[in-house]
Amino acid sequence: MLNPKRTKFRKAHKGRIHGAAKGGTRLNFGSYGLKAITPARVTARQIEAARRTITRHMKRTGRVWIRIFPDLPVSQKPAEVRQGKGKGTPEYWACRIKPGRIMFEVDGVTRQTARQAFELAAAKLPLGTRVVSRLGGED
Repeated sequence: MLNPKRTKFRKAHKGRIHGAAKGGTRLNFGSYGLKAITPARVTARQIEAARRTITRHMKRTGRVWIRIFPDLPVSQKPAEVRQGKGKGTPEYWACRIKPGRIMFEVDGVTRQTARQAFELAAAKLPLGTRVVSRLGGED
């Protein structure tokens, strides 16, 4: 599972996800990509589940690139604990995804295989997605 080796601060504010993605909006490595079209917070477990789905569907042919990294610590308080007494402990890692961000890229497989792999992976993610290709924008 993905998580940072070290961070500057142990806990982070929740924040909001505003606007469109500033960078990472074009395909850089592969021929096909999975692009976010709605904002969301994606956890490390969801990224790993999507990655496994893609590689399994492609039968380990071709290459997969993960273009997102969970660097946001998400804290939770235990169940049935009263309010107050400070912020909870960091439980898992997540990343904020803005619309337009390319999350995964693949190469070395057919268009149909890539599309099916991304559709299966999109079911594991909590946001709306679109498959894009180097040949002609939206697929």
